[in-house]
Amino acid sequence: MSELVFDCTNAGSDPYAAAPTLVFRLRIAETTGQPIGGISLRVQFRIEPLKRRYADAEADRIGDLFGERARWGDTMKPMQFANVSQMVPPFSGSIEVDVPVPLTYDFEVATAKYFHGLEEGEIPFVILFSGTTFLDQRGSLQIEQIPWHKETSYRLPVAVWREAMDVHFPDSTWMRVRRETLDSLQRFKSRLTLPTWDETIEALLRQAGEPSPGSNGNHESAGAPPV
Repeated sequence: MSELVFDCTNAGSDPYAAAPTLVFRLRIAETTGQPIGGISLRVQFRIEPLKRRYADAEADRIGDLFGERARWGDTMKPMQFANVSQMVPPFSGSIEVDVPVPLTYDFEVATAKYFHGLEEGEIPFVILFSGTTFLDQRGSLQIEQIPWHKETSYRLPVAVWREAMDVHFPDSTWMRVRRETLDSLQRFKSRLTLPTWDETIEALLRQAGEPSPGSNGNHESAGAPPV
């Protein structure tokens, strides 16, 4: 039987991916001397939000997810981030493989909202492993299942996630709305001849009496009719 040990040694963004992508570097070691003919690996990434501290501004931004700070002991549960599959080539001793994980900026997804709410520090992950190991038995292959208790931890710098997003969406975010809402916003935008969606939303914020990034705290009304 084989004995596999998993570690995550590094993670970074993939600047050449077609969409925002993190790449986790895994080191897999076989400790009994058994040659490995390959692994059909399944990797589960889970966020453990209780394992870090939060500034007050961060606590405000993730309040939609976990409620007030006083309740976090009950509400701040582990969050499922991703499940990916990866083929590992044959090796003896140890091997390092890259595991790409696609990212989303859809704010309907809890993990995207969580990541966006963080300013700095690290994101605590637990990485769990399962799958099938092919043992090289002098030219023939024997199959083993990876035990479910195999896991490791990794703390991803928030700056690495932000770098991966900025490659594709620099200083931007995405927000999903219903088609009817978009149609209403389009009519409002056209009526005021506003050139960008940013300026459209800023005009609505001014109407609501809220400061907008482009107003520098100026609450003057845009003088526009309601949507």
